[in-house]
This record gives sequence, structure tokens and C-alpha cells, in this order.
Amino acid sequence: MESQSNVSEFILVGLSSDQNIQTFCFVLFSFCYIGLLIGNFLVLISIKCSPLFQQPMYYFLSHLSSMDICYTSSITPKLIGDLLVERKTISYGNCMLQVFSMHFFGMIEVLILTVMAFDRYVAICKPLHYMSIMNRTRCHFLVLAAWAGGAVHAFPQFSMIIQLPFCGPNEIDHYFCDIFPLLKVACTDTYITGVIMLVNSGMVTLTTFVVLFFSYVVILFTLRHHSAEGRRKALSTCGAHITVIVLFFGPSIFAYLRPPTPFPEDKVFAMFYTIIAPMFNPLIYTLRNSEMKNAMRKVWCQTS
Repeated sequence: MESQSNVSEFILVGLSSDQNIQTFCFVLFSFCYIGLLIGNFLVLISIKCSPLFQQPMYYFLSHLSSMDICYTSSITPKLIGDLLVERKTISYGNCMLQVFSMHFFGMIEVLILTVMAFDRYVAICKPLHYMSIMNRTRCHFLVLAAWAGGAVHAFPQFSMIIQLPFCGPNEIDHYFCDIFPLLKVACTDTYITGVIMLVNSGMVTLTTFVVLFFSYVVILFTLRHHSAEGRRKALSTCGAHITVIVLFFGPSIFAYLRPPTPFPEDKVFAMFYTIIAPMFNPLIYTLRNSEMKNAMRKVWCQTS
């Protein structure tokens, strides 16, 4: 990789240069990351060790928890470690790896959220055909398709980024390596690359969000014909899904659907889709879900 560049490492500006703020952020994000790992592993193990794993919705939820762990782990441990040191550096190879892993796991998560919306659409709008449509073979295929979609999204971006020459400034105004901050420090004209990245990341994110939005509009419209109990249960499940989608997609659209120019707000918005949304996913999906809470209680009470 380094043959394409005179730069062997990048300097990350980080969240703040104030030592007190860095100490506070270290404690905060350490707790957030530990909570994220514990919460998602609890959800993952509880589903895997209970009959819920045979239900499509929870099968997809277990994969979402796995992606939350992988996605956040590609960024957060490095962020936490950098908060303890004055000079925050990342090697060229690790920087490229971080760009790839973030977009690979991030796109898989986006597509799994889309699959979960499709699952809810079939369950609510076509309940009599639900088990035949969402059979185990199709569930496996949809998850594999999400992984393939992640690769199709990440590999082109990765191939374009590693071809950029970095020969002068190597300071990235962010707390992790991402596409737009790297385009800013590349010593070549990156306009065309920036447009391609915007289409690949921004338009894909916006299109997925619009599809998800209209799918839940259709679902909510269909609920008018259900019983009060059916509406309550469906709204509880869909409400959790919509909350996760807003937390993840809102900041992502701001970050990627605009000209490739870094803004000071980028770091704040990035926290939502790299740390906050994955941390709250286990809480959102379990607090109002009696089946999930009962499964967790049975699995962990038997274990103890």
C-alpha cells in the first residue's frame, strides 16, 4: 500500500485538545463501549440459546447485534486508546483497513435493518403467508445478500482510496479514518472521487432510508384493520425499529449526502452512528419486547 504514498502514518486530531475533555470522554466512551459489548452479547447469546432463534425477526436481530459489535469495534477501541495519549497516530495500512471495515460492516448493518423492515412488512401485511415467505432458507439468503451488499459497497471505495497519493499534510481532522477527511489531505484533485463516494455512500444511505420510511408507512396504514391488541404489539415492535433507523440513518445522511468537505459537526454526528446507535440497539429491542425479556430471563436464570 505504502508504494502509493509518501505518508507512512496519519495524525488524528481527535475530539478535543483539552485534556479535561479527553479524560471525560475516555471514561464516557469506555463505559459506552463496555455497555455496548455486554448488551449486544446478551441479546446475541439469549437468542442463540432460546427458541426465538427459529423466528425470522430474532434471527435477523442476532445478526444485527453481531454487526453492531464488529462495526463499533473497528473504531471505538482506537478512539478510547487515543484519548490517553497526546499524539494520536494511525499507520497508513491500519487507516485503510479502518475505512474498509467501517464501510463493510456499516453497509451490512444498513441492509440487515432493511431486511428486518421487510420481515415486519410480511408479518403484518401478509400474516397468512408469513412462514412460507420467511422460511429459513430465505432468511439465510437475505443475510448472505446483506454480506454481499457490504462487500459490493466497501471494495470499490477501498480500491479508490488506496490509489490516492498522500505526499504532504497527514493530519486528519477526525477521530477515525473516513473517506471525506482522507480526500482533503490527498495531494491530487479528488473532485471525481468525491462525487463517486457521495453516490456510493450518500445516495445509497438516502435511498435505503426512503425505502424503509415508506415500508413502515405501509405497515402503519395496514394496522388500521388489526385488533387493538394486534396494533399494540405491532406498534411496539415497529416503534423500536423506527427508533433505531432514525438514530442510525439521520446522522449518516448528514455525513455522506453532501459535498465532500469536512464540517466541525461531523465528529458529533459520527458518534451517533458509530457509538450511540449500536449501544442503544439492545435496550431499544428488549425493553418493550416481552418475548425477548422472557428469553433472557430463562437463559440467564438457567445458566446461573
